[in-house]
Amino acid sequence: MTTATNLRLLTPDDPDYDAARTVWNAMIDRRPRMIARPASVTDVVTAVRLARELDLEIGVRCGGHNVAGLAVPANGLMIDLTALNAVRVDPVRRRARVQGGALLGALDGASQPYGLATTAGNVSHTGVGGLTLGGGMGWLARQHGLACDNVVSYTMVTADGRVVTASRTEHPDLYWGLRGGGGNFGIVTDFDFQLHHTGTQTLVAEFDFRAEDAVPVLEGWRDLNAVAPRQATFTADVHSTPSGPIATVGFVWVGDPAPARRLLPAMRALGRPVAERVTTPSYLELQQRDDTTGGHAYRRYSSAHYLQQFPTAAIEAFLLRGARDLSAGSHLPGVGLQAHGGAIADVADADAAFSHRGTMFEYGAGSRWTEPSEDDERMAAARSAGAALDPYAHGVYVNSLAADEGQRGVSRAYPAAKLARLAALKTVWDPQNAFHLNHNIRPHRR
Repeated sequence: MTTATNLRLLTPDDPDYDAARTVWNAMIDRRPRMIARPASVTDVVTAVRLARELDLEIGVRCGGHNVAGLAVPANGLMIDLTALNAVRVDPVRRRARVQGGALLGALDGASQPYGLATTAGNVSHTGVGGLTLGGGMGWLARQHGLACDNVVSYTMVTADGRVVTASRTEHPDLYWGLRGGGGNFGIVTDFDFQLHHTGTQTLVAEFDFRAEDAVPVLEGWRDLNAVAPRQATFTADVHSTPSGPIATVGFVWVGDPAPARRLLPAMRALGRPVAERVTTPSYLELQQRDDTTGGHAYRRYSSAHYLQQFPTAAIEAFLLRGARDLSAGSHLPGVGLQAHGGAIADVADADAAFSHRGTMFEYGAGSRWTEPSEDDERMAAARSAGAALDPYAHGVYVNSLAADEGQRGVSRAYPAAKLARLAALKTVWDPQNAFHLNHNIRPHRR
């Protein structure tokens, strides 16, 4: 079905409907009344106006990668930006014009032939729009800032169907809010990104240790992180194996691998690993290494925190993953850390809606499974793992909030003063809260 503007509308009897409503979490099984697939900014305007006229909830899908599944409204109108996926690179000006439905892999693929890139997430099939509007962490963030720090301007369709541009000089308050405030203010159809000369080379170093031996290892890894060059993003994780839990520490380096190798002796001096992997993938290969095949078939749940410190007690809780001892069962979630700092912290906290720039590590606990009968146990285990780090937490990444955290989660993502400013901005741009299927900033009541 199409409208006068060639907007394609899918209804439940359309053969493409079920695939279109599927997102990166098989627990999400909601059925929109219609799915709109715009092919132009004009089509997006038409879709928004149609939803308002029919009094339908609006969900917006970029890459469909958000575990909370907020893009899929039950009996509402899902605006699927998949067809708005063009990426145009100007290598001379080092700019990329990216449409709101593009995936990170398309951005990387268009910019890397010139040795250029900008901060993007760690999975190539994530949507540029959702990632960037929440802030946008990636392997380049310590060198060049978050994805939202590299947006020069946004083109956005408002709740009343206008098309506006936001930049430092045009609607600067909206520009401030779009840099980390999520999809609360409208539908962004175009991002203008600053690109950077990054080259095409990387180095990934990973050292596996038995979890029971890992407390001093993680203490040393934490201390190395404090003095690490900005090209290095330190990582750590704990996962179950048939022989017991394994803690992996290491780093990802973007750029010429030769200087990265100078960090390896210090890593090897942390302890006696049971395995070591040092690889030199291309940047494109690095961005695809965590991609999952059949990822939409998995049921998923996660919990997250920002950590400004990582004392020994937090290390012990990290290794236990919410269990009483290290011999707990295989249904425990995997947990991980990714270092912040560097260029992220160079930006003044007041400069954008994104918050908690003093973060040392971003923590996440995540489970994936296939059997619905395991839902309660898996979700409870991920919550317990996250709760174990509560005493050391200071905020959270809005893109990592679970669907069931509600306003409590939003208040963790933004300090009170920022939340008040965001609510005032929401009152200006979306006073009726038409865009509320997100980690919602509520407008002031009138």
